[in-house]
Amino acid sequence: MSRKTIWYMLSLLTIGAMLLSACAAPATPAPTTQAPAAEAPTEAPKVESPTEAPAAAAPTEAPMAEVALRWRTRPDNTEEANVYSEISKELDAQLEGITLAYEAGGSETSSYQDVLKTEIGAGTAPDVFWIPGTDVADFATRGLILNLADLAGKTEGFNVDDFYPGPMGHLTFNPETSQSGADSGALWGLPRDVSTFALYLNLDLIAEAGAPDPREQAANGEWTWEAFLETAQAVRALGTDIYGYGASAWWGPYGVWLNAAGGGFFNADRTACALNTPESLAGLEFERSLYVDHDVAVPYGEDPEAPFRAGKVAMFQNGRWATPGVRTVTFNWDVVELPKGPSGHMGNWLFWGAYVVNANTQHPEEAWKLVQALTTAETQAKVAALGANIPSRVSQAALDAFLTFTPPDNNQAFLNGLNDNPATEGPLWAGSWPDYDKIMGPAVNAVLTGETDVATFGATICDEANKVFGQ
Repeated sequence: MSRKTIWYMLSLLTIGAMLLSACAAPATPAPTTQAPAAEAPTEAPKVESPTEAPAAAAPTEAPMAEVALRWRTRPDNTEEANVYSEISKELDAQLEGITLAYEAGGSETSSYQDVLKTEIGAGTAPDVFWIPGTDVADFATRGLILNLADLAGKTEGFNVDDFYPGPMGHLTFNPETSQSGADSGALWGLPRDVSTFALYLNLDLIAEAGAPDPREQAANGEWTWEAFLETAQAVRALGTDIYGYGASAWWGPYGVWLNAAGGGFFNADRTACALNTPESLAGLEFERSLYVDHDVAVPYGEDPEAPFRAGKVAMFQNGRWATPGVRTVTFNWDVVELPKGPSGHMGNWLFWGAYVVNANTQHPEEAWKLVQALTTAETQAKVAALGANIPSRVSQAALDAFLTFTPPDNNQAFLNGLNDNPATEGPLWAGSWPDYDKIMGPAVNAVLTGETDVATFGATICDEANKVFGQ
């Protein structure tokens, strides 16, 4: 090999080494220039986001989940249903974590409770619902409603003595011990309201008939069965489609006449029938005469409220719950207490119903909160102001406020009923009220429609009615 060739090859090797060195040089400092991006320790918090975890984590949001509750009453008319619908909207906004849906149940007395029983069995009943005081024992002993005593015991400030003792005696009755009261171990619900009967008056019809003003007669102690009948007869004479009196076909209205005569449905301890006593039969006979002998009343079984609102009935017997509907009439109207009967009393009722909790509710604590919210003084005042009821809490301030919720102007008539030793509506813990009513109702209906007479009624009624007490 020539020296020139060797030199040439050495030159190529030198050039190649220089090229390789030039190409590899950037790779050597790479760790120092790339390290900040690769290590990223200072940016780790942005990747791991530990400080943002509370906002993203579901557990901290769980308490805000809304519990949906359904609740139901049995309104007497559209106006009353609207009252409770508005109350539901207000409470929905107040009860944190609870969403409310109000349902207006059917107005048929004979079916409302039966529908509830069927729905409870099917798992479709509302969480909270109203039932009449007469039905508390039936629902409780069937296991259809929740005993709220434990929840109430854990509720700061709750006191059963805040409500009228008549309803609370039944709502705290323990069938296992036959005890009632705050320490009985039972609380089946809270009373929504109380009410008594009054006579809603069409003052224009009464004036047209030339009859005395019943309110003045009551103020003078002259509002008796005889004065009532005279007014009814005077108005009835105004026309074939004009009536002096009207009442719905259920136990409350006809029970008044039995009570005012000194009788009643049961004996003193509510363990036996008393429908056949002379006093009870005298009261039933007087009422029968209004329909059959004197023909002054809307035929028994027909709706009296519609003709009253239409200006065709002078005296419409109903509770405070009828006030929202009556406020829509255009004639001059007011109310007066019931006339006094032979006993010296009106024979009135202390009506009440209770908010109770479905035994199968998935949300017992929230349902109890709703029951309390529905029976606070504030909520009751709002309902009373709209005319549907009298507060069930024992409070002179509440009663004084009630007098201002007009019309009617003569709200004192309802309170006079409260002060006249009314019979307390209530269940039969020793028997079955629904079964008793099923026997009594048709039998009374037959008397008031003229199908049978009072003597025949009295001869057989207690033989049948006492069967519900096991007699």
